[in-house]
Amino acid sequence: MTISRLLHSTVRLSLLSVAFGAFSPIDAWSQESSTAYNFLNLPSSTLTYGLGGINITSIEDDINSIDQNPSLLGPEVEMQLGVNYMRYIGESNFAGVKFGRRAGEHGAWMAGVQYFGYGTIKGADVNGILTGDFSPKDMVLSATYSHDISDYWRGGATLKYIYSSYDSYTAMAIATDLGVNYYDPERNVSFSAVIANLGGQVKRFDRRYDRLPVDIRLGISKSFGSLPVIWSVTAWNLTKWHLPFYDNGDGSTSSTPVIKDKFGSNLMRHLVFAADFVPSEKFHIGIGYNYKTRTDMSTYKRSFLSGFSACAGLNIRNFGVGIALSQPHNGATTIMLNLSTKLYEF
Repeated sequence: MTISRLLHSTVRLSLLSVAFGAFSPIDAWSQESSTAYNFLNLPSSTLTYGLGGINITSIEDDINSIDQNPSLLGPEVEMQLGVNYMRYIGESNFAGVKFGRRAGEHGAWMAGVQYFGYGTIKGADVNGILTGDFSPKDMVLSATYSHDISDYWRGGATLKYIYSSYDSYTAMAIATDLGVNYYDPERNVSFSAVIANLGGQVKRFDRRYDRLPVDIRLGISKSFGSLPVIWSVTAWNLTKWHLPFYDNGDGSTSSTPVIKDKFGSNLMRHLVFAADFVPSEKFHIGIGYNYKTRTDMSTYKRSFLSGFSACAGLNIRNFGVGIALSQPHNGATTIMLNLSTKLYEF
């Protein structure tokens, strides 16, 4: 095994276990490791993060909320700037910025950059001799365009350039998200379909080719009666039915892990449930439940709140502020912040 191959494998394992293993929409490395670039599934929106980590149907005029479905972008983002920040596991910090403008009466475009930093990791060669510290990082540059197909339908596409740097080794990839959304404001129903992360590597770390986490997602959101609550169900990981996981029982040393691969558990691990309470245009508070997060975290010392996430948002004059929280397991409390403003109002 070459030193580059060993370093690449070691870094990927460290990043997946530390940075990705404890977040709802990302496959825990101990149970799923067939793809790389799983940070592409990490939302930059507090609304999405609080609604279970995967949501493609929530209709908001906040530019930060358009991160998993390009067809949610519309002319209402005219001259809007959004900034996001996430304090993650250990020394990991994620941040990004987006800017959007309308393109005529029925279209809009958006450009953004997202940075994923994982702190400092000790490097070593094939013999285990330390070679010094390094700071692995990933970066995504994106461009999105959407257009109204009819009064109720809108389509959109996002092109993403992905750059990864782990010590002296780099890789690049190109991906695209394709989405379509149906929205009826009178019945307050939203339905979406998305093909996410369609693409591949254009430069490898070494001879090994890493696959992108291509996914097909369906979602629906709807409110009922006069109650200002929008209920959402999102189905993801639809490219594969079987999502087995290990149940460690009570977690003691005498417990024998048992693999779970029944119809009910597979179905639930494909679904994310959410409720968003929106009493006015200036405030909302939401909660989400991701069963896959909870079952993935059975490998670790999960908390009672594992699988749940929450968010809140407030609009004050020209600014929008959002916050989201999640605790996948006892050793990890994550927090995300969003800020947005409409520049034309200054």
